[in-house]
Amino acid sequence: MTSVDPAHSPARGVSLSSSPLESEALSPEAILSRAGGENFPVVLRGLPIVLREDLLALYSYARLVDQVGDEAGGDRMEMLEALSADLLRIRDSKPVNAILRRLALVVRRHDLPLETLERLIEANRRDQDLRSVATWAELVDTCTRSANPVGELVLGIFDSRSDHTVELSDAVCTALQVVEHCQDVVEDFMQGRVYLPADDLARFGCELSDLSRAPTSAALRRTIGLQVARSRELLEQADPLLAQLRGWALPLVAAYAAGGLATCDALERNAFDVASATIRPARRDFVRRWLGLLWRRMIWPRTGISVSP
Repeated sequence: MTSVDPAHSPARGVSLSSSPLESEALSPEAILSRAGGENFPVVLRGLPIVLREDLLALYSYARLVDQVGDEAGGDRMEMLEALSADLLRIRDSKPVNAILRRLALVVRRHDLPLETLERLIEANRRDQDLRSVATWAELVDTCTRSANPVGELVLGIFDSRSDHTVELSDAVCTALQVVEHCQDVVEDFMQGRVYLPADDLARFGCELSDLSRAPTSAALRRTIGLQVARSRELLEQADPLLAQLRGWALPLVAAYAAGGLATCDALERNAFDVASATIRPARRDFVRRWLGLLWRRMIWPRTGISVSP
């Protein structure tokens, strides 16, 4: 984990109690309200209150880090360093930021590693200079910091973390991140970032100007289609992952995977035209995928055979 002296923040004049880190828009309640249409919070509402609050604290932290890294005004690197310093204060249960104070309770209750939480901050540090990725392998590497830690921490909250479940979860979370990048090609490009592998863009003859042109060019559609196919392959690890889970972890993790599969369905149904309209998964597809994953989990122990999603 990147080591940051907690005293570094005040010395640099960064206040964690000032906007945007303590703004009303970044409160856990506001974050959950804004994300009310997402599959994660929908399933979250059915969980026991203690688990729901713990997951909400983790979800709020992840959103806070992304907000600082993507939208905060001022020196974002300086603010990320201050956030990292405040994260270290969890060891003494004295974070300055309200969201981190709430997270501290969860870290202690489930013995969550600060190193995994720090990886989310490191992802946003690197994003400050990231303009493109060269290969699929490089894109997957970015997910080890931006997406996979969330899945690992969720497993920790459900006491389901092992080397095997983490490996399977990492594959699923990588797929979810890549699919989100496919949805947001135009938005990312307008912010100066291209997450589609450069070698794939070149392979299909896609120009950078294609990334904001509507309708989406044939070359860009083929590039996106390849990433979606790779993501579907990674999402096949959801079945063996669910086979390792019990209790409330099962419907929640199934919902993550179902959201990814339903998004792949939506992208394919729209012929990967991400520029003409915002592509979001249909609720019926999410429910169908979610129930399918849960049903396959029921038969998995008896058959030991995965049913293709």
